[in-house]
Amino acid sequence: MAARHSTADILDAAVHVREAARSATAGATGVDTVLAALAEVVEHDHASLARWDPARGRHTTLAGSYPDDATAYIENRLHHDPVFPVLRSPARGGLWLGDVPEPLLAASPGFQDVLAPLGIEDGVAQCLFAADGRYVGMLNVSIRRPRATPDPARAVVTLLTESLAAAVDSGEARAGTGAEPVRPAGPLRPGGLSPRELEVLAELTEGRTNRQIAALLYITPRTVGTHIEHILAKLDLPNRAAAAAQAAAWGITSPH
Repeated sequence: MAARHSTADILDAAVHVREAARSATAGATGVDTVLAALAEVVEHDHASLARWDPARGRHTTLAGSYPDDATAYIENRLHHDPVFPVLRSPARGGLWLGDVPEPLLAASPGFQDVLAPLGIEDGVAQCLFAADGRYVGMLNVSIRRPRATPDPARAVVTLLTESLAAAVDSGEARAGTGAEPVRPAGPLRPGGLSPRELEVLAELTEGRTNRQIAALLYITPRTVGTHIEHILAKLDLPNRAAAAAQAAAWGITSPH
């Protein structure tokens, strides 16, 4: 495929991705049409859209072109990769391969054992979150040659995440029973918590200390403490144990 150099072309292609995502969300087409449209935004050698299955604690690929071993890694091991806590932060947007710190890249089995043997030199992993703050899945795009900079596709991929998340979230039901997706009861973003506060709350269900949570989320222990103070205030709870109990009642669990 010829590379797109015009920002206008990429934005026009992004409109097609959103249309494909809406169609997939409504059940009119499959998630594979979304990936096909995405190829016009960022050309790639491999890509996949995977849904997070909290009951099984793994990803399920809804559409993709990776080799079987790479697909198996995304589904079963990626959420244990040391890179995953970084890219799963709702605040950061997508994590492009060229932006991953070298020490972290060296420690990543996903890169060393899966991507590097495929000759991958660029690409993006983009975690997807529903409107209620739930982590619902991820987009993976891999490219064998570095993309030119500046690259307007970077911003466009981030802007498409809401549409991609909706397609992935609804894709769960169609991949299973064919029924409409089950939505969680209660308010959007339970208790009015921010996505980061929800992440911290999820780690409280495991009884982790501030220092342990900080290491997992790549923030400081002091920042974790501030988030916990906000969580307790918003939920009107006396302590972190009560917060963990509330999280369990909502079905919020740690991905780690």
